[in-house]
Amino acid sequence: MDRQKTVLIVEDEKNIVDILRFNLQREGYQTLEAYDGEDGLNKARSEKPDLILLDVMLPRMNGFEVCRALRQAGDNVPVIILTAREEETDKVLGLEIGADDYITKPFSMRELIARVGANIRRTAMTAPAATAAASTMQVSGNLSINTDSHQVFRDGKAIDLTQREYELLTFLASHPNKVYSRVDLMEQVWNYGYVGDDVRTVDVTVRRLREKIEVNPASPVYILTRRGAGYYFAV
Repeated sequence: MDRQKTVLIVEDEKNIVDILRFNLQREGYQTLEAYDGEDGLNKARSEKPDLILLDVMLPRMNGFEVCRALRQAGDNVPVIILTAREEETDKVLGLEIGADDYITKPFSMRELIARVGANIRRTAMTAPAATAAASTMQVSGNLSINTDSHQVFRDGKAIDLTQREYELLTFLASHPNKVYSRVDLMEQVWNYGYVGDDVRTVDVTVRRLREKIEVNPASPVYILTRRGAGYYFAV
């Protein structure tokens, strides 16, 4: 690491915070802690961490509200939602409001550390990758990507994408008509292999992306599904 990366832990159970702090520091990360959502949001804004581990059930302000507030302010810091519940709706809601990932308690520390590393590496790689490529990629029809500013335009108008949505679109558009399975996309875009039901993350991200870039998301023309195989960018 060029500089020590900082992880903000927003969690109201002190024993979990202690375990996370110990393991993250052992891996070479600096840590910040907040025990309620309001303090977590303030520290996220003032300290600018490299990643946030964000519990859902928090005093004063829940994790969804914290994540939504950050995204509405244009902050694209990687956010991993920690949820104690197995409910599908919790996971989907976290992704809908702009979280990058989720992990369900009880989690293995090895898996959590791997996900922290993958998300931090992903954001660290985007800047040099952008400068190496042409600044504007006309991907198809009225859709274009500016790889310097990380902006996507439809009919010349900027579309507000999360970092993960931008990366998924750029990856698929860079390999037109090539079909990628959900497991492939977890490895290529999310930077880790299939774990449990994580492929649901891909489906939700594709659906959100279609809602933003397609004229009619129910009948997409850019990101298409090959039944039983995966997704591809059509040209």
